[in-house]
Amino acid sequence: MYRIKNYLSQWSIMRILRLVMGIVITIQGIKSGQWIITGLGIMFTALPLFNMGCGANGSCEVPPRRREQ
Repeated sequence: MYRIKNYLSQWSIMRILRLVMGIVITIQGIKSGQWIITGLGIMFTALPLFNMGCGANGSCEVPPRRREQ
């Protein structure tokens, strides 16, 4: 339970919005039978789940929040 709370505590509004948009794109791709759109939707869904950004070198990666103690 601690791991889930720790994982979800690092989520921002933008990350949740990206996840919702990816799910919507995936559903629309499946409904319309366009498998390229479905693949893109799955990719857009995976990005916020794994906290990946736009760059392969990590330049756009979201930094972890610092906890004040």
